Amino acid sequence: MEIDGQVVGEARTVTDVLETAAAYGIPIHDLDDPDAVRWVGGGKYTWTLH
Repeated sequence: MEIDGQVVGEARTVTDVLETAAAYGIPIHDLDDPDAVRWVGGGKYTWTLH
């Protein structure tokens, strides 16, 4: 998982995305908002290695 171009960890679930973002002070209210989350190699329900 990257935040502002920096690798900050690995997300395996949507919960991982939300928890990591919160730990960095980034509230995510809409996982479909492309300004908040950019899914690469999958989506909030599809997880693949990238």
